[in-house]
Amino acid sequence: MKLTKYEKALVILFVITLPLSNPWVRGDGVGYYAFARSILIEHRLDFTRDWLEANSSFRMGRVDADGHVRAGEFTATGHINNHFSVGPAILWSPFLIPTHVIVILYDHIGGHVPADGFSKPYRVAMALGTALYGFLAVLISFGLTRKYIPEHWAFLASLGIWFGTSLPVYMYFNPSWSHAHSAFAVALFIWYWVRTRGERSWGQWVALGALGGLMMNVYYMNSVLLMLPLLESLAGYRMALRGGSGKSAARLLLRNGAFALTVLASFAPTLITKKIIYGGYLNFGYSERWFWGSPAFLKVCFSADHGLFSWTPIVILAFIGLFILRKYDRGLSLYSIVMFVAYVYGMGCYENWHGISSYGSRFFVSLTSVFILGLAAFFDWCARVWQEQRARIFAWSATAALVLWNLGLIFQWGMHLIPDRGPISWRDAAFNQVAVVPEEATRSVKSYLLHRRELMDRIERKDVNQINESQRSEGTGRTP
Repeated sequence: MKLTKYEKALVILFVITLPLSNPWVRGDGVGYYAFARSILIEHRLDFTRDWLEANSSFRMGRVDADGHVRAGEFTATGHINNHFSVGPAILWSPFLIPTHVIVILYDHIGGHVPADGFSKPYRVAMALGTALYGFLAVLISFGLTRKYIPEHWAFLASLGIWFGTSLPVYMYFNPSWSHAHSAFAVALFIWYWVRTRGERSWGQWVALGALGGLMMNVYYMNSVLLMLPLLESLAGYRMALRGGSGKSAARLLLRNGAFALTVLASFAPTLITKKIIYGGYLNFGYSERWFWGSPAFLKVCFSADHGLFSWTPIVILAFIGLFILRKYDRGLSLYSIVMFVAYVYGMGCYENWHGISSYGSRFFVSLTSVFILGLAAFFDWCARVWQEQRARIFAWSATAALVLWNLGLIFQWGMHLIPDRGPISWRDAAFNQVAVVPEEATRSVKSYLLHRRELMDRIERKDVNQINESQRSEGTGRTP
């Protein structure tokens, strides 16, 4: 298939940015990657080595001073408490399995690379796989968006969301986390849902169910996206019953049943691993509380503590665009708005709605495709109410400004110029953007590309110091 000039530009940009991929396993990523490594190398769910080999801040509270995993880390079944999802391990397998085979063959001919899942070839394969899934999320979303909106706006929106949100952090910098995989799985699900709308065949309902189960395996909150076929089916029942076609309603009901059963079957890897680790299929291992009144609903969007709109303001334009999308596809616009609000509501119920150590509201990276649709619709609306040339100048200038702001804030967050946990001072952040980032970024980017290990070690030490300081402050009743 011949690529358009915009697709070629996206591919070239992806290749150029690949050196940014950071092959380290850190934080939550330890839990995600442990599923892939333990099954591939040890053929069982034994995460002991993963916990012992983890970064310092992850080991704090999990490993004692003698180098043993603490007793409190084990569940009633004798397994380590790994509540993270298995979906990223599934998606990494096409990259890690060939890597493992190559490492073994290389060692057989005299090489000396540990075939343990921790050595550099495995970490590079993991990081490149994550980067590819993040890029595919953007590419799939671009293809979906140009179905409705002129290609040049779809392209600009793709660039804006790619580099103007939290996606780059979890696509390149923290590749062992699940968010880039989630963006891919959701984009694939939405793309296939749109592609098969209307008279979806039995086989297409089953395929959609398989994709639905995959995105839930990757990130449990993605279950909200099942509202797409649910709302579509409710509209279908309404039309069938209004038209007096009980047969059509019954046929749709049976196909919905096939879809639901396929979702459940596709979600089996999560259910099975939870049964092994915790002793129950529905015991997901999370101890955090949920408050169903969604007390943090507005904070999720506007808080200085990783609020979606406050940290990544380009999403505001995308959200506005979801209403404008009604001009192109009324159903998709309505369903997208409902899904977004439901997602915000769900995150507002979660005790750790702020993501603890998070760049922006990382949970919403899953909705990358929805944001690209909305942002492109917003830009096209600008072109309709203004002169086309004026709209292009505004759209490109606004996107460039918001992307530069975001990249500067990413740098501040990564280098601990602003806290990675808790609320930040926007006054300090704005000052750093002008007075600190331009000078520090050049030096640090060079270190990132040429002396990455040393830079990552410094960042890890800063993170440990910040955690220790926070714990001391909490112990003395002071606000950190």
